[in-house]
Amino acid sequence: MFGIFNKKKFLVDFLEGLVDIHNHILPGIDDGAKTVEESLELIKNFSDFGIRNFIATPHIMHNYYPNDANTINTSLTLLKNGLLMNEVKDVCVKAAAEHMIDANFETILENRGIMPLEKNYLLIEMSYLQASINFDDAIQKIASHRYFPILAHPERYVYLHNRMGKYRKYKEKGILFQLNLLSLSEFYGKNVQQAAFKLLEEGLIDYVASDVHNMNQLQNLKEIRITPKMLDKLMPVIERTIYNFS
Repeated sequence: MFGIFNKKKFLVDFLEGLVDIHNHILPGIDDGAKTVEESLELIKNFSDFGIRNFIATPHIMHNYYPNDANTINTSLTLLKNGLLMNEVKDVCVKAAAEHMIDANFETILENRGIMPLEKNYLLIEMSYLQASINFDDAIQKIASHRYFPILAHPERYVYLHNRMGKYRKYKEKGILFQLNLLSLSEFYGKNVQQAAFKLLEEGLIDYVASDVHNMNQLQNLKEIRITPKMLDKLMPVIERTIYNFS
């Protein structure tokens, strides 16, 4: 047993140069970092293992986090000023958003109020408990506006567990999948971890990201160990994420 454990490698040792395309490091804007100081602490700890490029993705969620380009860019400016004042160099932070597919999403999309990642990629999510009623329509409208939908953390949607056929149907519709690195541990629960492993093994994951909100999550990320077999599945996804978003 100890021999098997020792063969595992620390995940963070293989994240040098990763562009973190999903995180909540912008201060005071959602359930992520609350202050500039918290944001800076997160960035420093990411830098310790080689992640220095971020696309911050605060929630846009009707009735909970009604963010828009103004609130997001204002928070980004606060963080960038904090980086300058603390002489933090060699760090790049850009801003987009994680869009909840809810009753207000299509209105935001039609009014050009969305915040896409680079190259017209749009990060989207659903509730963890049930699929969005308007999900299929929203995907069609995203495509009609010439955006490429990236579904955040598909492994965390409990209603999709053990439904690989549903995952494949999403892929057939052109939906890309972004795995949370924390899902490679039992941080969100063993069922989520098993779903993450299965999606990787089936070759269905397109990108990875941290989705880190706070130092507790980042500390858990630092402690993740994975097998060489899983690392072989993961490395091409890490490399694809770096290539597409650098």
